[in-house]
Amino acid sequence: MNRVVTITIAAALSSMAFAGVSRADSLEMNTPQGIEQTLRNFQGNDFNVQEVYNWRNFDDETSGPHSAPQRSGEAIRGIQASIDANRSLAHRLNNEGVNIRNVVNAEQAADGSVTFYIR
Repeated sequence: MNRVVTITIAAALSSMAFAGVSRADSLEMNTPQGIEQTLRNFQGNDFNVQEVYNWRNFDDETSGPHSAPQRSGEAIRGIQASIDANRSLAHRLNNEGVNIRNVVNAEQAADGSVTFYIR
């Protein structure tokens, strides 16, 4: 019986350690440096584009605003430069009608997809 309890406790502690590692990774992926690196290397087609609205001036509260945390001017320029550096991604965004200069934020989801926010 003692062995079962010991093994159970060890397994629980081990799984908590792995959960902490994956959570730490997910917190880093949307920092300015993390998202810039992601965009420079992004090769997938799994992305979407959403227009950013100023939720304070959004009239229709029933549908809710599409909004993302604001980035500094420097962070926005970094995101745009990272997209420019990834010619394949820039081409795919252009095919979707996205002007890279209108991209004001990007976020990576846990599944690896990326949402681009445009103004």
